[in-house]
Amino acid sequence: MPEHTSFLTLLLSHAQETLEHNAQYLGDTFINGQKPTWQSTEPIIAALIVAVALVIIGLVARAGFAKSEERVVPEARLSLLTFVELFLGYFYDMAKTIIGPERAKKYFPLIATSACFVFFSNALAMVPGSPVPTTSLGITLGCGMVVFVLFNIYGIKENGFAYIKHLAGPAWYLAPLMFVIETISLIVRPLTLALRLMLNMAVDHLIVGIFAGLLAVLVPLPFMALGVLVLIVQTLVFTMLTTVYIGLATEHEAH
Repeated sequence: MPEHTSFLTLLLSHAQETLEHNAQYLGDTFINGQKPTWQSTEPIIAALIVAVALVIIGLVARAGFAKSEERVVPEARLSLLTFVELFLGYFYDMAKTIIGPERAKKYFPLIATSACFVFFSNALAMVPGSPVPTTSLGITLGCGMVVFVLFNIYGIKENGFAYIKHLAGPAWYLAPLMFVIETISLIVRPLTLALRLMLNMAVDHLIVGIFAGLLAVLVPLPFMALGVLVLIVQTLVFTMLTTVYIGLATEHEAH
C-alpha cells in the first residue's frame, strides 16, 4: 500500500538520518525486494506504542479488578474497567464455545492478546492522522507468525509426535500426498491471517482518510461508521481463526 503521512511520520522525520541508517538492518522487503527507508520503521514504532498502551491498560485494569471486591454495586457508566471486562468477557465466551471451557482458560492469554492488539491497532484508523500498524504486511505477518508458532507448540505439547503424524492422514497409502497437502495448508494459515487483516484495514483506512479530507465534517460519518464495522469484524475474524487453529492443534480426538 502507498505510504501515507501521519503525526508519527512528522515526529520521526526529525530523526530521519538515524532511522534511515537503522532501517537497513531490516533487510529488503519480502515481496518486491526494495530497500527499506526511514518510513519503514513507522509501523514498527506504531505497533510498539500500541503494545505499551496495552500494558498500561492492563496494569490499570488489574489494579481496578483487585479492588472490585470492595464494590457492592457495579459501575453504572462505561469506564475503562467495565470496557475491559466486557471486551475480554466476549472473547472468552467465544473461546469457550469453540474449544471448550478448559482449553479456553488455558490458551486465553494468546487469544486475548490477539484480540486486544488487533482491535486497538485497527481503532487507530478512526483517528485522523494516526498511524495504523495493521495496514503493514510486516506487522500483520508478524502477528500471524506468532499465532502459527504458538499453536504448533501447543499442539506438540498436547499430542506429542501424534501431532506431526496426523499430517499424513489416516491411510498409509495416501500418506505422502496427504502430508504435502496438510503441510501446505498449515503453512498458509499465518499468511491468510496476515493478508486478510492487512488488506481490509489498509483499504478501509485509505477510504476513510480520503473522504474525511475531501468532504465536510458531517459527511464522512457514514464512511467512519463503516470503518468501525470493518475494524470490529476484522478483530473478530482474526481472533476467531486464532481460536480455531488452537482448537485444531490441541484436539486429542483428531490425532
